[in-house]
Amino acid sequence: MAKRDYYEVLGVQKGATKDDIKKAYRKLAIQYHPDKNQGNKEAEEKFKEATEAYEILSDDQKKAAYDQFGFAGVEGMGGQQDFSSAFRDFGDLFGDFSSIFDTFFGGSGRRSSSGNGVRQGANLRYDVDISFKDAVFGTKVEIQYSRNEACPVCKGTGASSGTGKKVCSTCGGSGQVRHSQGFFSVASTCPTCGGEGYIIEHPCKECNGAGTQKKRQKIMVTVPPGVENGKRVLIPRQGDTGPNGGPPGDLYVFFRVKPHEYFERQEMDLYCAVPISISQAALGADIHVMTLDGKTIKVKVPPGIQNGKMLRIRDEGIPAGPGGRRGNLYIKLMIHIPTKLSRRGKELMEEFARVEGENDSPKPIPLAELSEQ
Repeated sequence: MAKRDYYEVLGVQKGATKDDIKKAYRKLAIQYHPDKNQGNKEAEEKFKEATEAYEILSDDQKKAAYDQFGFAGVEGMGGQQDFSSAFRDFGDLFGDFSSIFDTFFGGSGRRSSSGNGVRQGANLRYDVDISFKDAVFGTKVEIQYSRNEACPVCKGTGASSGTGKKVCSTCGGSGQVRHSQGFFSVASTCPTCGGEGYIIEHPCKECNGAGTQKKRQKIMVTVPPGVENGKRVLIPRQGDTGPNGGPPGDLYVFFRVKPHEYFERQEMDLYCAVPISISQAALGADIHVMTLDGKTIKVKVPPGIQNGKMLRIRDEGIPAGPGGRRGNLYIKLMIHIPTKLSRRGKELMEEFARVEGENDSPKPIPLAELSEQ
């Protein structure tokens, strides 16, 4: 099969910079590396082809010869016979991509600090239900949950009293072993110590060598005023204790706000609906409405108000934090039509219809007017 142009192999233009060439090769090397495509001959050939192209185009002398004379200009200068120079600075080529190679080619992605296995503990999550009112005005709630704490017998070491840990002889305490695979040096978790870097020959009987135990814990959590459904607060260092005395993780408390029977919120404002009579709507009235925090406020209904209109009450909405201005309360007025009338009520309504002149042939209301209501 005829060899493809090196620029075509890497998918770059002839005037591509070294960085462009490096990026193009890095992408192909990750995609077609044999460890990721075991048994795939086509991928293996593409990997070799890309490596050969990179080995030539990344070297200024070889690239100049190739640009002037094609394949004939680089015969005997490396190419398919010698890939070593392409990997003289493998760390520079792949840089931050080492974790990707660990994932693809068997590495654990975990590093032991100074070979003692000390790591921060896991973060924990706790969901708590709170009332709508508590979410608006804030409160304190007690929660109880389980977390890993250092074993009281071995003090978190995992080893029996009077004994210690032995540095793993396989990995020398690093937690990883490296294997040369072709042109790559691939790291993987040490099979002897499981990546910890040490061996516990005499595990603590209390915790079976784990160094931690599950414990129930109660703490008080402050619910900030105005918290929304699904929001969270961070409680530092109340997660699981880390292995071998490592620092604890954090606790994230998520709030689930229960709906209210009468009120709902939109950002910092509260909304509710209040019924009024036909006469109150027509003549206007002073009505008394109870707010979310239990106060009774007087609200003036203007004469002739229409069904569904909103009245705004300032500073009766959601608090905007300590000392902050509150949102507003919006009251939606719903005109109540009685389903049953007394005899006297019916007489008065009939009299009202005669006086005002009821229209028994109404025209449709323009949609523009409906949208304004």
